[in-house]
Amino acid sequence: MEKPVIEFHLDSGSGVSPYQQLVRQVRHALRLGLLREGDRLPTVKEVVAQLAINPNTVLKAYRELEHEKLVAARPGVGTFVTATLTDATLAAHGPLRQELRRWLAKARGAGLDDESIEALFMTTFRNTAQEDIA
Repeated sequence: MEKPVIEFHLDSGSGVSPYQQLVRQVRHALRLGLLREGDRLPTVKEVVAQLAINPNTVLKAYRELEHEKLVAARPGVGTFVTATLTDATLAAHGPLRQELRRWLAKARGAGLDDESIEALFMTTFRNTAQEDIA
């Protein structure tokens, strides 16, 4: 059996439920083109072994992704990606990623740790989104 393309990680301090973190990670990977149609997600057993979480948590995440028609379970074989979330903006990711890397280097150079960088980014992101709505 081929190796799954995605490896899940959980952040216990994020305030986001573990199942929702799994769903988001798959959506992000689909949006960034890291997961493509036909790719196999890790089995429930593999995720449970890797993250030490309840199998029902993984099943709930996979069911939600199935409901959104992003993946399909094939009994005895695995769960496979059936749709993608990439769009025409994918080409812009490379230059934006480089710019973001430069910004991260500046932030670290200014003495910010990862948690401070994330807080600064998320606060700015939310405030900008609210300004765009207003």
